[in-house]
Amino acid sequence: MIRAGMEAWNRGDWDEALKEAAPDCVLDNSSNSGEWRGVHRGPEAIKAMWQSFAEPWESVHFEIDEFIEAGEHVVTRQTAEFVGRDGIRISIETGWCWTFRDGVLVRLVASNEFDDALTAAGLRE
Repeated sequence: MIRAGMEAWNRGDWDEALKEAAPDCVLDNSSNSGEWRGVHRGPEAIKAMWQSFAEPWESVHFEIDEFIEAGEHVVTRQTAEFVGRDGIRISIETGWCWTFRDGVLVRLVASNEFDDALTAAGLRE
């Protein structure tokens, strides 16, 4: 489910990316910087944030490198590849904690630090 959602995100199909999300799903970007920082509630707010996040770039692509299951949480480590409109390329590693209940995504904590994602899943203090 996570991999399919990320593939949809990479295509810019954010409706498909949120297909398995609860209507009150929360995206917590509070540890990140920029105008997309904060807690975004519901699919429409999440899609608006994603639009704001991706718009300045020619392309943004996430590749999941690792999955760690922890009860109702799944922690992913991924590499984000950004290509600027002037051709400059940036690559960063991020860590996200996905929380599922009854087979639907209810919360996603997105961080630029993998350890923050582990902490969100209760795997680190």
